[in-house]
Amino acid sequence: MAAQQALAEKETTVRTEICDRLGIDAPIFAFTHCRDVVVAVSKAGGFGVLGAVGFTPEQLEQELAWIDEHIGSFPYGVDIVIPQKYEGIGETDPKKLEELLQASVPKGHHEFAAKLLADHGVPEAPPEGKLGLLGWTEATARPLLDRAMQHPKVKLIANALGTPPREIIDEIHASGRLVAALCGKVKQAKKHKEAGVDIVIAQGTEGGGHTGEIGSVVLWPQIIDAVAPLPVLAAGGIGSGRAIAAAMAMGAAGVWTGSLWLTVEEAAAQPAEKQSYLDATSEDTVRSRAWTGKPCRMLKNDWTEAWADPKNPQPLGMPLQGLVTADAIRRTHQYAGVAGAQKVAFNAVGQVVGQMNRIEKARDVVTRLLTEYADAVERLQSLSA
Repeated sequence: MAAQQALAEKETTVRTEICDRLGIDAPIFAFTHCRDVVVAVSKAGGFGVLGAVGFTPEQLEQELAWIDEHIGSFPYGVDIVIPQKYEGIGETDPKKLEELLQASVPKGHHEFAAKLLADHGVPEAPPEGKLGLLGWTEATARPLLDRAMQHPKVKLIANALGTPPREIIDEIHASGRLVAALCGKVKQAKKHKEAGVDIVIAQGTEGGGHTGEIGSVVLWPQIIDAVAPLPVLAAGGIGSGRAIAAAMAMGAAGVWTGSLWLTVEEAAAQPAEKQSYLDATSEDTVRSRAWTGKPCRMLKNDWTEAWADPKNPQPLGMPLQGLVTADAIRRTHQYAGVAGAQKVAFNAVGQVVGQMNRIEKARDVVTRLLTEYADAVERLQSLSA
């Protein structure tokens, strides 16, 4: 495998207890919405994790079946989103919840979003395939979890926002799987541990997607100490093997990566979207509530700027803002190459985007990370010789 070969050449290992528990060669976790990337990373010795929030249960089933067919005997994970707080919490019927929430969205928000798209020349999308309430709630995430639990090769369920409900953690454990949960604060990490989460993912503000305000180098050791001996994956700013070495030196049991896989050869993103990442610098990201209703790091563009202007409608809470932006997500993805589309597109990415300067195969990224890690460890060892 790529992981074994890269480390063997350097006579360096990066194996932790997590590797033994999941049956992987290196504790490099790759969050992605692309099934091809999941397969490529797991086959290279890491651990691919499919983000499920954007799929319907039926679509997720198709993705998981494809992964099962192509991944061989290697394990992988699924990431869902069950926030601790959101509008409409308590309603368990997805259809009723969507009707309730739609009625709460001001008409002016829909009109403002539609005008932004029209002003940037993004075509209307056909009525079929319209996005509704995505998996941003327990009611809509629950069917996704049920589908994931039907696939034996899924060995890990991760929750991207908040501590999963205790009954869900118990159910996942009863199936023989591990539970991971992301957090950006020490108090959140402690809640994860108290609830029975197996792996805490400490994500610094540098990361893409939903993040807190604390930088990784400050956050990682605090959470590692707070939940010890529970294993912690370091996330946010992992763009090289040197960053992996830094995380491991602080006591992390592995790393959780996401942005790196947006520009790999296997990623399903259209060329225009990939190019927007390749052209960006680390200064081109912003934390914004403009798409999901919660602070999320993404490329700064006309859409984020418009929603930040106090003269315009302000973002609603989760998942109401998602109902406002669902049409924009669909249209800017479908017409990604249209002039102006990337200026109003949702391109979630971390500050490591400034290091994403070329397209590589996912397998080669894993190999490069491990080689760079080995080089960093070798350099540190030479300093103490």
